[in-house]
Amino acid sequence: MSVETGPSLLGPLAGPWQRLKRGWLLYHLANEQYRFMFDPPPPDEWVALDCETTGLDVRRDEIISIGAVRIVGNRIMTSERLELIVRPEKRKLSADSVKVHRLREQDIAQGITPDEAMFQLMRFIGSRPLVGYYLEFDLAMLNRVIWPLLGQHLPQQAIEVSAMYYDYKNRQLPAHERGGTIDLRFATMMNDLAMPLREAHDAMNDAVMAALAFIKLRQLLT
Repeated sequence: MSVETGPSLLGPLAGPWQRLKRGWLLYHLANEQYRFMFDPPPPDEWVALDCETTGLDVRRDEIISIGAVRIVGNRIMTSERLELIVRPEKRKLSADSVKVHRLREQDIAQGITPDEAMFQLMRFIGSRPLVGYYLEFDLAMLNRVIWPLLGQHLPQQAIEVSAMYYDYKNRQLPAHERGGTIDLRFATMMNDLAMPLREAHDAMNDAVMAALAFIKLRQLLT
């Protein structure tokens, strides 16, 4: 699965192929209540999101927390955010994962089911494009739960902030040096952009930091 910054299937300027694919996806949508995700997105609005999981195996590990926040223009709408604790159905928390995200078994025991978390998240996102840092992993984890519910994956455009940062840094290089390796580590990117670093591996903190980087990089790339 690729995570790209290209045109959305949902926008008003989508070409014939995109419109055909949108129609095909709508025809095969398993739950009609979520047709709204295929509407044209509100102008200049996005949703930054992040997930914490029991581990890094997208086939077996499970989501334990989700943080999502809306972006409108150059503003992060922290009053319009979604924070969910999710109760995994099969996987137990490992000692190593607890050290990373600091969520314990007793913290997630009262969490909501993965299905309910997806329903809440999809309603929160609407048709807005998604923003994140290494978003491909988060989408793989989310789509594994969403597929049985919808018969397909999330349809929104996905915008990867590390790809935006790569483009920004690459443009600054002489022509003969472009296309090489660039340090895309999160801390490196945030420090280079003069953005504040919050405590990492907290889903909401990570979503807010990705939103900050996105806003700054949009300005730098225009």
